[in-house]
Amino acid sequence: MAELGELEDPKARVANEKRGDDHGVNLGKLRALAKRLKTQHELARELWETDDTAARLLALLICRPKSFERAELDAMLREARAPKVHDWLVNYVVKKNPHAEELRLAWSADPDPVVASAGWALTTERVAKKPEGLDLVGLLDVVEAEMKDAPDRLQWAMNHCLAQIGIEHAEHRARAVDIGERLEVLKDYPTPPGCTSPFAPAWISEMVRRHH
Repeated sequence: MAELGELEDPKARVANEKRGDDHGVNLGKLRALAKRLKTQHELARELWETDDTAARLLALLICRPKSFERAELDAMLREARAPKVHDWLVNYVVKKNPHAEELRLAWSADPDPVVASAGWALTTERVAKKPEGLDLVGLLDVVEAEMKDAPDRLQWAMNHCLAQIGIEHAEHRARAVDIGERLEVLKDYPTPPGCTSPFAPAWISEMVRRHH
């Protein structure tokens, strides 16, 4: 914790807080610290218990993802207030855990939109890597009905899933683009030069172009 305190950088804190992350540690320096510590699962648990955002991010880098029980991951997700902690928990830990599919189903149906967004993130992963057994038509139906009015984090996750279906599954591409065009979610999102817009029709078009 003392070492994390020494890495505190006021400029990094300002940049991070704009994104809702309440810490001032440069992520490159945090990763370097994690690389030095290597995997230490018990230390990761202790760091998580501090409730400090930088410590929790470090915990997610040095933990053993397959060692968490389902209930433990569920509790951690509900405690993860900072967007970066939430994202790293889902992407670096839950996706590698044997309970990922059970959690995907439970979280997708959760009334808490931030928890539900984690379920959608796991669904997006399956759309890309293991679509067998997924009801892609049903997912598009839900996106069409609910994405426009969903809270920000949930809307972002649904939009990513919509784009992924359009990118990966040519038979559903026209409908995915049509839904994106009609709902106009993230259409005006400020996108730096050289970056791909998160507006689903533009995103789908660009990624399909790159694939070809």
